[in-house]
Amino acid sequence: MQKAIFLDRDGVINIDKSYVSDKENFEFCAGVFEALEHFQSKGYLLIIVTNQSGIGRGYYTQEDFESLTQWMREELLKKKVRIDAVYFCPHAPEAQCACRKPKSGMFHEAIEAFDIDVKASWMIGDKPTDIQAAQGAGITNTILIGPSICDGAKTSVNFILDTIDLI
Repeated sequence: MQKAIFLDRDGVINIDKSYVSDKENFEFCAGVFEALEHFQSKGYLLIIVTNQSGIGRGYYTQEDFESLTQWMREELLKKKVRIDAVYFCPHAPEAQCACRKPKSGMFHEAIEAFDIDVKASWMIGDKPTDIQAAQGAGITNTILIGPSICDGAKTSVNFILDTIDLI
């Protein structure tokens, strides 16, 4: 079994600017490269789980999302950070799907695909729904961060690194 760090995208990997769908509006959070590289060095898989209701609402297409995701992964690779998988929910909230957080569908899919040890894994999110979704899949190690991780402050990143090092 493998251990993983599950990460929300908007508000954790990049600044949440509401419905980010192109690289011109995508801005990485302060300290995210260092944090992800650290997790990776500790043997964690890096898995992004993200609601993308902008697709279901018609604000952007799935192709736009996939293009941005490819670009993001390439930028992270330039910093020696490899994202192992990206799971996304393209549905609007009204769809009542099983994948949209706070439901745990994306987590269950990743856990099965990668044979993930939920007890040794973590979820880092910026909304309570991120934490609820992880807990629904049996991931009890969670960190709910505030917006300071993306405003240039290093405090949240250091807190996360210190917390993960405790395992």
